[in-house]
Amino acid sequence: MARLVADVAPLRRYRDFRLLWYGQTVSSMGSQLTVVGVSYQAYRLTHSTFMVGLISLVELLPLIVGSLGGGPVIDATDRRRVILVAQVCMALCSVGLAANALLPHPALWPLFACAAGSALFQGVNYPARRAALTMVVPAADMTAALALQAVVFQWAFVVGPSVAGLLIGSAGLGAVYLIDVGTFVASTLWALRLPALRPSGGGTPADLRSLVEGWRHLRGQRLLAATFWIDLDAMIFGMPRAVFPAIGTGLYHGGAGVVGLLYAAPGVGGVVGSMLSGWVGRVRHQGRAVVVSVCVWGGAVAAFGVVPALWAGLVLLAVAGAADVVSAVFRQAVLQDTVPERLQGRLSGAFFAVVAGGPRLGDAETGAAAALAGPQVAVWSGGLACLAGVALLVWRVPELWRSAARPPTGDQLAAVETGGVIEGTAELSEGEAV
Repeated sequence: MARLVADVAPLRRYRDFRLLWYGQTVSSMGSQLTVVGVSYQAYRLTHSTFMVGLISLVELLPLIVGSLGGGPVIDATDRRRVILVAQVCMALCSVGLAANALLPHPALWPLFACAAGSALFQGVNYPARRAALTMVVPAADMTAALALQAVVFQWAFVVGPSVAGLLIGSAGLGAVYLIDVGTFVASTLWALRLPALRPSGGGTPADLRSLVEGWRHLRGQRLLAATFWIDLDAMIFGMPRAVFPAIGTGLYHGGAGVVGLLYAAPGVGGVVGSMLSGWVGRVRHQGRAVVVSVCVWGGAVAAFGVVPALWAGLVLLAVAGAADVVSAVFRQAVLQDTVPERLQGRLSGAFFAVVAGGPRLGDAETGAAAALAGPQVAVWSGGLACLAGVALLVWRVPELWRSAARPPTGDQLAAVETGGVIEGTAELSEGEAV
C-alpha cells in the first residue's frame, strides 16, 4: 500500500523544490477561486453559457503570447526573477477584478480585460516554474516531484471551487478576488527565498532564432508532439466546465453551491489519483499510460452528459479528474525526459500553451455547442469525439503506444542517494523550518 501513496521524498530532500511547491500550493488555490468567480459573475451578468465560454476564448491569445514569447526569455535570464515579475502582475489583475466586483453595478468588460491580462502572465509563470524544476530536482526524482505538483493542483481544484461557492454566497465576489491577491503575495514571498536560477551556460539569447530552435526540437520528438496533440483532443472536445453554471442551475436546480461542486468534482478525483501516485515512477510505457488515461477521461465525460442525477454526475466527473491527473503526470514526464535543460523554458512554454489553451478552446466549443443543442448534448458528444481523436492519434503516431521511458543514469541515481544537490541547491534537514 505504501508504494501506491505519493512519494514525498523530493519535499524532504530539496529545499528549493519545497519553496516552489509551497508557492504553487497557495497561488493555485487562489486562482481556482477566481476561475469560479469570473465564470459565475459572467453568467449572472449575462445569463449566457456562450459568454462564459467567450471569456476563456479571449484569454487564449494572451496566454499563447505569454507562454511562447516568454519561453526564450526564461531560457535567457534568471528564472527566479521571471517568476517574481509574473506573480506581481497576476496579483494586479486580481486587484482589478476585486475593484470591479465591489462597484454598485459591476461591468462585464473588466472580466474580459483582467482575465486576459492574468492569462498573459500566467503563460510566463508556469513555464518558468517548470523550467526551474529541472534545476532543483534530479531526473531520478523528477516523476515523483511532478506527481507532488499534481497533488497541489488537484487539491486546489477541490478546495478552491468549494470555498468559492461558499464565499460568493456569504461574502461576495469581491472577497473571492481579494483572497486571490493574498495568495499571490504569499507565493511571491516564498519565491524571494529562492537562489538565482540562471540557465546553464549563461542562457540563450531571447530572439527569434531561440524560438525556432525550440520548435525544431519539438518537431523531432514524435512522442512528445503526440502528447501535445492528445491533450488538445481531450480538452477541446471533452472539457465540460463551460456548461457547469447552466447544468448546476438548470438540470440540477441548484445555485452557486451546486455549481461549485461541479467545478470541484474533477479535483476530488484528481486528489485521489495524485495521492495514490506512488506507482507512476515504475511505468516505462509513459505514452501508453497517457492513451489509457485520456480514454477514461473521454468515456467518463460522455457518460456525465447523459446522467440526470447530481450524485452520479459528480462521481463521473471525479473519475474524469483522476484520469486527467494521471495523464498530466506522464505527459510532463515525457517532456522532462526528452528536453534538455537549456530548452526547458521554450518547450515548457509550448507545453503550457497546450495545457492551458486547450481547455479555453474547449470552453468556447462546449459553450457554443450548448447554445445550439443544449448543455447535455454538448457534453456527451464532446466525450465521444475525444475518444475518436485518441484512436486517430494512436493510428497516426504509433510511438504514442510503443515508446518506453529511458531509465535514469548512474549519475542521476547517485545524485538522489547523496541528496541530489543541483545547480547550487542546498538540501535542508527534514526537520528544518521553511
